[in-house]
Amino acid sequence: MKEQIAELIASAVDALLADGTLPSETQPKIMVENTRDKAHGDFASNIALTLAKPARRNPRELAQAILDALPHSDLIEKTELAGPGFINFFVTQASTAAVVKQILNEKADFGRNRAEVKERIQVEFVSANPTGPLHVGHGRGAAYGASVADLLEAAGVPVEREYYVNDAGRQMNILATSVWLRYLEKCGAELTFPSNGYKGDYIHDIAADVFSREGDQHNRAITTVMADIPADESQGGDKEVHIDALIDRARSLLGDEGYEVFFNAALDSILGDIKDDLSGFGIDYQQWFSERSLTTNGDVDSALNKLQENGYLYQQDGNLWFRSSEFGDDKDRVVRRANGATTYFASDIAYLKNKFERGFDKVLYIWGADHHGYIARMKAACQALGYSEERLLVRLVQFAILYRGEERVQMSTRSGSFVTLRELREEVGNDACRFFYVTRKADQHMDFDLELAKSESKDNPVYYIQYAHARVCSVQRKLAENGWEWDMEAGLANLAALSTEHEKDLITKLSKYPEVLTNAAINYEPHVLANYLRELANDFHSYYNANKMLIEEADLRNARITLSEAARQVLNNGLTLLGVSAPEQM
Repeated sequence: MKEQIAELIASAVDALLADGTLPSETQPKIMVENTRDKAHGDFASNIALTLAKPARRNPRELAQAILDALPHSDLIEKTELAGPGFINFFVTQASTAAVVKQILNEKADFGRNRAEVKERIQVEFVSANPTGPLHVGHGRGAAYGASVADLLEAAGVPVEREYYVNDAGRQMNILATSVWLRYLEKCGAELTFPSNGYKGDYIHDIAADVFSREGDQHNRAITTVMADIPADESQGGDKEVHIDALIDRARSLLGDEGYEVFFNAALDSILGDIKDDLSGFGIDYQQWFSERSLTTNGDVDSALNKLQENGYLYQQDGNLWFRSSEFGDDKDRVVRRANGATTYFASDIAYLKNKFERGFDKVLYIWGADHHGYIARMKAACQALGYSEERLLVRLVQFAILYRGEERVQMSTRSGSFVTLRELREEVGNDACRFFYVTRKADQHMDFDLELAKSESKDNPVYYIQYAHARVCSVQRKLAENGWEWDMEAGLANLAALSTEHEKDLITKLSKYPEVLTNAAINYEPHVLANYLRELANDFHSYYNANKMLIEEADLRNARITLSEAARQVLNNGLTLLGVSAPEQM
């Protein structure tokens, strides 16, 4: 409807350009907005205010001229001039009700952009280190990323979902060494486990699995393992130095082949669990990308060579530095250390280059809020590689804080004292998890209320929305019990009989769905759709409670059920995009 009103305004502006009322160089930007107050109509435009200055006309006089030049339309019941020069539009009930027929004809496609956008975008999200199970904090990034990707696809954008597997670096070495030390315990060794090792029960499980497959062939005398190892924190030493020494000892005693047994056992077990967990959460990826592959296939060297060619690398104190400060970063960054090892940042630069070389027009990174300081250096790398920084998009997701009653649950992957995403899903269900995670803007603080998520009340938004969907389904069942059938054509033919405020409000809300979907997609804000669905459910419940569905008068009965079915379809469409089910019974 907004587009149709904009076309009417454009026709009026063209007429004013033709008769000289508006100067020929005028380039109008026509905006049509929903009104907040029904008394001011359904839609409003400030076109006269934006054109008043270039036209050198009083905005109210110009608004009246636009009104006089508006072509006739059966869509518009009346127009009015308001305030300093706003134009308000009141649409006919027939034009508004036409959306009901459109919904029922298009079904799951209603609101979607069927003209595919040429711009390809990659959405990379979660990408948690495979050092332990996903916890409730990861869940928010998972729900947000999946919803954003689905919304973009609904808007016609070709999307690829990717998980970046951080299977290289120090944390993975700490993990592998932690598993080996637990394995040594399985072999009968008595040792003091390092304070900086991974301590969760899953480490014991992986170690036990290695022991069952490999026996004790990787066992080493504990005196050899711990000989000359620097003291741990509990012994007055440095925990970081202690764990690094243990990693080196594991590598030297096991050799490359033996070390890989524990490294791969940990990686395969935890990554397999992550894949299974996310799939169970309704999230699947087209690509799982290995960080280690960036080194083995030469991507890191290629990226650094590109930066060198472009003049953005220099040597200092034995290290190789990237001039990121030239692009707005607060300081330059090391990409290769004096010992020849490349940094995490070097891998990230190579990964970015790899993404663009795969043909993506834009890449969207979804990171935890603690990565805020990383944005500037990645933008710098993007430009230094020769790409427009506008092609690199970042959205930050605040950590979700879980409460059990009044008690906040503390989480730490190293200590193992965390609530996993799987445990949360088992307690409150996938639907509540997926919906609750996207009810607020991703960069806003979020408390996850377990009791609310499990409650069957109006205060629980996902229950309230699903109940609206189930209510429509129950009408169809009761209709059959009474020996009646829903006649959709008769219902569409009698939509004019729906004249109450509740009915008008519901139809108006349904008509806004395509715009809500588009806005949620282009702004990467699934909470916009989540809030809309709650408002739609509220409008439906109000309509349902005020109007009896199963009445003797067939024409009115069919009209009301037809409107209800349109509401059910839109609820279903929106919930599906958020990864939430639309049950027929509750």
